[in-house]
Amino acid sequence: MKTEKEKMLAGELFLPHDPELAEERMNAKLALRMYNNIGVEYPEKRLETIKQIFGSTGDAVRVESVFRCDYGYNIHVGESFYANFDCVMLDEAPIRFGSGVMLGPGVHIYTVNHPLDGEERATLHEYGTPVTVGDNVWIGGRSIINPGITIGDGAVIASGAVVVKDVPAHTVVGGNPARVIKQTKKQEG
Repeated sequence: MKTEKEKMLAGELFLPHDPELAEERMNAKLALRMYNNIGVEYPEKRLETIKQIFGSTGDAVRVESVFRCDYGYNIHVGESFYANFDCVMLDEAPIRFGSGVMLGPGVHIYTVNHPLDGEERATLHEYGTPVTVGDNVWIGGRSIINPGITIGDGAVIASGAVVVKDVPAHTVVGGNPARVIKQTKKQEG
């Protein structure tokens, strides 16, 4: 029989208040409290600490405080990653960023889902669906990226956008729900 963590990592319904998962979230909160309190005058210590929190990173990673996530180990960032102030990543499933990604202030990325059926939702089960962000993507401030979204290379998400479906490469999307506003590069094919 699978543990609740194994179910979570497999994208199946799981109970988030399972003791193992609750302990992992507490450990992440403690590590984040430490990280968020490291002074900006200690960039090497900040980098070392965020690399311990995230599942994998490139060498050049900057994450401004205050940063919050659920687990940390499900977050994977490429080279030259930057997240501005007050970003939140609910990482019940993997969140993968390519290289050259920039997040504006207050960007929220969610992988957690809850059942649509009220009776099933009342059981407090949830499940995660991965989010994937390509290379050289810019996500504007206060944007929300919903579970299961893939954002193509070179895309721009306008500030305040609520992304509810996949974003094609080399496009600008904005609004609620986000829609394609324009292409930034001629599409091949």
